[in-house]
Amino acid sequence: MKFTDEQKKQIVRGFIKIFTRISNKEYQKRVWIEGKGSERDDFDDTVNDFFCECDSILEKHKKFGITENQYALLVKFREAFKAFSDENDYPGEFIESPEWKKIMEMAKKVLKVFNYTDRGKTL
Repeated sequence: MKFTDEQKKQIVRGFIKIFTRISNKEYQKRVWIEGKGSERDDFDDTVNDFFCECDSILEKHKKFGITENQYALLVKFREAFKAFSDENDYPGEFIESPEWKKIMEMAKKVLKVFNYTDRGKTL
């Protein structure tokens, strides 16, 4: 299936938006742990959303307009997030851990390298 340039941007934008969930501890406490708010999400959903999109985008990163620097950061994040999510499944047990803090910081770097804003208009 061929995508237009705009469709490719929207796919990447949607994928990168997942990092807003991974980088935001207040969101995680409110939604993942307390189940408050209008969002329907939990840690497992976020992990699944990330890995469902990640490999197909990384495979064709050049076609999606992802730079080598962005690609390298995504690969590094994928490896760290995979190792972490394989060992952890309940945010209440890990949200304050130094390992999770590293994952959140890496997610913030991804958002920054993609110039992602809260409104998702920049990318």
